[in-house]
Amino acid sequence: MSIMQVEVVSNQETIYSGEASFIVVPTVNGELGIYPRHEPIMSLVRPGSLRLTVPNVSQEVLVAVAGGVLEVNPHKITVLADVAIRSEEMDAERAEAAKKAAESSIKQAQDDESLAKAQAALAAAIAELKTLDYLRQQKR
Repeated sequence: MSIMQVEVVSNQETIYSGEASFIVVPTVNGELGIYPRHEPIMSLVRPGSLRLTVPNVSQEVLVAVAGGVLEVNPHKITVLADVAIRSEEMDAERAEAAKKAAESSIKQAQDDESLAKAQAALAAAIAELKTLDYLRQQKR
């Protein structure tokens, strides 16, 4: 089995660093599936679920990402995420509350900076909710 090194980093911490045999990244052009020895590319990441198939691990490793940049090299994948949350740290009620708060903040934003912060918070909440939906579908 061929493997590649994967680094998923948020602006606060390293979320995942290790090997993977396959990764699915939500990009602005749709989901991108990547195997080892993929052609080099760069893409913008959109809010959604990043899914990793890790050797000798039965379940996918899931990370909610809310924007960022993807860099693909033949043996290394790097995702620099604006916000990234591990699946074990996700909470549906908290994410739904954060989404509602962000939507309210967008409506009340009075300058570009507060609007940008509210939009980033909304993207993070949407990414978390999408990942939780994916997890629920997988358990069926």
